[in-house]
Amino acid sequence: MEETKQNQQETFPILVVDDNRLQRTVLEASLKAAGHEVVVAENGKEGLEIFRKGYYPIVMTDWVMPEMNGLELCRAIRADDSGRYTFIILLTSQDSKNDIIAGLEAGADEYLIKPAHQAELVSRLKTAKRVLDLEISQQRFIEEIKSLSLIDPVTGTFNRRYMEDHIPHEIKRAYRYERSLSLILVSINQFRDVIGAYGHYSGDVVLKSCADCLAESIRKDVDWLARYGEDSFMVVLAETDMTAAMIVAKRLRLRIASQVIRMYDKEVRINASFGVSGFTASQQKTGMTAEVLIDNADRCLTTAREEGGETIKGVRIG
Repeated sequence: MEETKQNQQETFPILVVDDNRLQRTVLEASLKAAGHEVVVAENGKEGLEIFRKGYYPIVMTDWVMPEMNGLELCRAIRADDSGRYTFIILLTSQDSKNDIIAGLEAGADEYLIKPAHQAELVSRLKTAKRVLDLEISQQRFIEEIKSLSLIDPVTGTFNRRYMEDHIPHEIKRAYRYERSLSLILVSINQFRDVIGAYGHYSGDVVLKSCADCLAESIRKDVDWLARYGEDSFMVVLAETDMTAAMIVAKRLRLRIASQVIRMYDKEVRINASFGVSGFTASQQKTGMTAEVLIDNADRCLTTAREEGGETIKGVRIG
């Protein structure tokens, strides 16, 4: 069982491009015997079309072919912007130093002199697997770093950078489907009082508790939450008009006020003020921007805080 699982992990789809039917058939049989899934193409042009329709971690291509030769195919694959690395093995009968250099400069990772010896073929595939594994690990690391750069370290919510990058995308999507989009700004009223009474760490505790409460109260994978300021958050509600957004704000107000936060041997309660803005997109009336949407919500929040208590103020734009 363990051996079967390991073999499955070591196999991967391979695209073979060769205009010689006999050599293509022999190579396909060798690769399938090694447990690999194989897709074949008769020339570079066909191979490129197949490559663009799927993902093939390894491409093995002949050098001399009609329509598009192996070097041209290498260059076309390297020009692909999918973000996923492809290991290219160039099959050639041209074994001079200059030919090998030309192949590597065109984008090939390895080369095999035809006809390929089975042991050498297996060795090249193991090399390809190691390179691809390293590439996958590197991509995961990059994604993790990128993800961390968009997360607020105190609350675990998205940060201001994420908010500024993604609200324009939400607006574009609203226009594309002619849907509504609303924002809720949430500001903790007692934030500075808590810090004054219990110290700066207590502020982090309150922020995290409030963030968790908000995250649990919105739709997962639809709405999202970001740290907006020192004591405030932004809730972005996709496909939600102002009427529904005001209802959500009232629900959030009750959830926050019902929290009991343990601070050393004391119980702390907080409440919040809310500013809400939203619009319904229409192809006949465009021009909404992130700045307008946020500014209107921020103005409403300022008014709510000035009135005190747990006030909710909102404005429908347009």
